[in-house]
Formats: sequence, structure tokens, C-alpha cells
Amino acid sequence: MEDVSAKFVSQKISRTRWRPLPAAALQPPDLFATGSWDNEDNRVSIWSAGDLGNAGLNDEYHGEPHLLCDIQHNGDVMDMQFLDQERIVVASSTGTVTIFRHHQNNQTLSANHRWEKAHYHVDQDTSGGGAACTGVVCNNPEIVTVGEDGRINLFRADQKDAVRTIDNADSSTLHAVTFLRTTEILTVNSIGQLKIWDFRQQRNEPSQIFSLAGDRVPLHCVDRHPNQQHIVATGGQDGMLSIWDIRQGTMPVSLLKAHEAEMWEVHFHPSDPDHLFTCSEDGSLWHWDTSTSVSEKPSFLHQGGRSTAYLSHSTINQSVVSAWLSNDPTKDRMEITNLIPNQTLSVNSLDVLGPCLVYGTDAEAIYVNRQLFA
Repeated sequence: MEDVSAKFVSQKISRTRWRPLPAAALQPPDLFATGSWDNEDNRVSIWSAGDLGNAGLNDEYHGEPHLLCDIQHNGDVMDMQFLDQERIVVASSTGTVTIFRHHQNNQTLSANHRWEKAHYHVDQDTSGGGAACTGVVCNNPEIVTVGEDGRINLFRADQKDAVRTIDNADSSTLHAVTFLRTTEILTVNSIGQLKIWDFRQQRNEPSQIFSLAGDRVPLHCVDRHPNQQHIVATGGQDGMLSIWDIRQGTMPVSLLKAHEAEMWEVHFHPSDPDHLFTCSEDGSLWHWDTSTSVSEKPSFLHQGGRSTAYLSHSTINQSVVSAWLSNDPTKDRMEITNLIPNQTLSVNSLDVLGPCLVYGTDAEAIYVNRQLFA
């Protein structure tokens, strides 16, 4: 794994996120944020990915991420998302949602805005009834949060109160949320359901419900295909990867056996969505590659356990072949590579941007791979 630099950080990392690049940027991403969990003193931190240019001068320093600034965070960091270049929205296990601002002139972080107890349990007395905010998604200036209380909040970064709250959106825990389009979101819950919500509608009911057949496996994560909004990937407690086409049917078009334990995150590559990445409690991080010339690809990360899964048309629904496998029904293969073969503790979070991957683990380490497609 010669392209991967590790940094041991003395805290379990629950979330890693690249700072978004300006629209016209040609350089790879350089800054990322992390959040920690299960520590006495949890923190939100901003890191520099390390200088790629210094490779020749002093190899030993060249790759290592270094801390620019950090700030204490009350509760576990359950989720985090950049709102823009300077602001990051953080979801807490206490139910509070905070916008932190990164001041780049003097490398400090400060709490810019806070919604206390955005999520809470009604049946507890008001003193301490916070419910974990499990997921947050941003489309500046809008911020959507979901939580253990089954509540959905729509905030605006510049407004004190919630723009919209759907109080009993779900009777079970909502684990994650993503935007489908500017007015529509998709949530996943602890009984294997996906629900679409349209903020243009006044009634507090989902406009569509999808579910995993049979066992109600809790779903932990969701991501939408960046160019084809109807394609959605989810992962859950059984480690399976599910691909959904929300235009048709109410069940996934494809179920792919993946990890041995919970899948914590799934991400389509934002600019190259033939590539998908998943990470798991089982200590693995998988790169799913459906791009066309799989067979001619140079093999990278040789230590990764690689297996080419041949998916016959009987096992994979035709629409996924057309949708996620770039409209070529004759191609029925996908290459899957485990990018971290010897990790044992949970890989809790990953993020991909350009040629770069960042991930964080319960082994109290963060890892940066700057040449993902080398």
C-alpha cells in the first residue's frame, strides 16, 4: 500500500469528509475533516492531507496528514457534511446539530450556529431527553437532519428555527438521509425501508416507500448516483450492498453480497460513478468497479484481495446492467477490490474526491490514499 499514508490520532474516528473543491479546481483535494466517537473528549478536526509536492525532498514527511485545528464536540460525532468551503455541519449523539466554521486565516474552528436538541425523545422529561441525530445532508443553505427519534428537520444555515419538521416521520430509527433533488429527500431506517419525502407537499407522509423483502434488515447508509438520480445504493446490518431504481418497483433491483458485518457507509465516486466504495465493521473497505475496460485495467494495490465477480444476467436485474453498468447489457462483470486487507477493527467512514480516498477507523487512525486510480 505504498500510496497510503496513515496517521494515528488517539481517538476513534467516526467520520471523515473531504472539503469540497471550488467548481473550477484542477488540483486534488487538500483538506479534510474528521469527527470522533466513544472518547471521553470527542473532537471535530481539520487536517491537511500532506504535501504531494515534497515527495523527493523528505520522503518520511511527504504523505502524512497533519492537524490544522480542532475543537471539542459534545457527544459522539454521528455524521458530518461540509456546507461550503468554510462551514461543516455536525450531528451529535446528544441530538444537537452544530455548524462549525473553519477560519483559514488563523487555522481555528468555532461554533457558528447550533440547534440544541434538534432531535429528542418526547417521553422523557425535558432535562435530558436528547435523541441521537444520526444523519445530516446539505444542499447549501439547506440542511436536513434525521435521528433516532424518527424525526426529520429541514434547517436553513441562516435561520434560527427549523423551516420544516416532520415529527413522526418514522416509528423506527432513521439512520441516514440523502437529497434526491432540491425538494426531495430519501431516508433509510432500522427496519429495511427507504422513504421518499417531498418538501413541496404539506402533508407529513412519504411520497413513496421501498423495502427489503423478507427480513427487515436495518439500513445504515445511502448514497444517490451523482448523475442518474433514480439510482440509489444502500448498505445495512447484514453487509449487503443493495442497488435500487426508484422509478420502478418497491424492491432493490440488485442485492450484492459484500461485507461480513455491518456496512457503515456507501459512496458513489462523485465524478466517476462507475466506481463505488463501501466500508464495514468487519475492517474492510471495498472498491466496486463497473467501468468498461475492467479487464485491461492496470492492477493497483496488489495486496488488496481482488476478486472479479461474474454476475450472470440471471442474478442481476437487467435495469441495473443498463443503469449502473453504463447501458451495456453485454457486460456482466464487476471488479471488487478490498483496499485494506489486513485491517481488523471497524472502518467507520470513508470519502472519495478526485483521485483521493480518506477513511477513519476504530483503530484510532486516519488513512489517506492520494492515487486511487494510479
